[in-house]
Amino acid sequence: MHEQLVALKELFLSHRKFLITAHKSPDGDAVGSVSGLYFLLKNLGRSVEVVLPDPPAKNLEPFLQATDCRYFSEQPELVAERFRSADCFIGLDFNAVSRVGEMQTLVGNFSGTKVLIDHHTHPEDFADILISDVQCSSTCQLLYECFEIMALQLSISAEAACALYLGIMTDTGSFRFPSVNANTHRIVSSLIGCGLEPWKIHQAVFDHIRVDQLKLRGYAVSEKLTLLNQQPSNLPVGYIALTKEELQRFHYQSGDTEGLVNVILSIEGIKVGVLIQEKSDGVKMSFRSKDEIHVNTFARNYFNGGGHIYAAGGYSPDEIDVTIAKFVGLIPELFQD
Repeated sequence: MHEQLVALKELFLSHRKFLITAHKSPDGDAVGSVSGLYFLLKNLGRSVEVVLPDPPAKNLEPFLQATDCRYFSEQPELVAERFRSADCFIGLDFNAVSRVGEMQTLVGNFSGTKVLIDHHTHPEDFADILISDVQCSSTCQLLYECFEIMALQLSISAEAACALYLGIMTDTGSFRFPSVNANTHRIVSSLIGCGLEPWKIHQAVFDHIRVDQLKLRGYAVSEKLTLLNQQPSNLPVGYIALTKEELQRFHYQSGDTEGLVNVILSIEGIKVGVLIQEKSDGVKMSFRSKDEIHVNTFARNYFNGGGHIYAAGGYSPDEIDVTIAKFVGLIPELFQD
């Protein structure tokens, strides 16, 4: 990675016009990394623009306000123009071009320098500069480490520190996942030294729950939770499946079920939690696991997905009942040696 970082530093110190993006349905690490890198490059005096395939959840939108981010789902022509005018494309927090959804044609046709900075497994070979570390807790942590190794950490302002902390905090489940190590906490300490006030980020993300969102989560746990840790399956697995009609009943908004899959995983005796949601374009699946159970290969092999060993996503084009039956039938595969 040394040669890649040397090339990246030369690029960051050159007078290019940078365009930053992340994956569709952007989560905290995607939002934090694009916003954080925006501020880092701005503090180096660079020209930077931000685009995303679609908007994040409402509680994450404020972290993008200062970046003048534009969304392809809302302003495709303006986003396309930003691609045409940029010299350098930087993709963050995704490992495959398909993860940017309908923007993938713009990425594929981009003629300038392409950079990919990510911590997911099996990154596609489409970038001129690839910075990949699957052991890193988050893309935001990886960004900090890159700037530190490149001796550019003086460009980390309070705004950049808040953005990077957002990604680290959310992608580690508030520092509860095995990806957290001593270096993660050292970096957070450094970010506090840059002006970060962690409690403000936590409050902004987690303390703005709508009443309908709370009712949806209560309904999901009380009425839709299925546990397989009893006879005849006797597997430490739980799942929640929500139909389009159920989501609409509670006036679903993007982000309303964020973290719900971790509630399943927190149940005593459960090692695998899965959230299954029926959307207009198919069935979205979120997998979480712990201990010796790894879900990324399972999601990739059977549900068009992938991700981290303990946290992965998936997709099924089938009806939700068919998807559930397929999932339940395949679950024993996770527990084979």
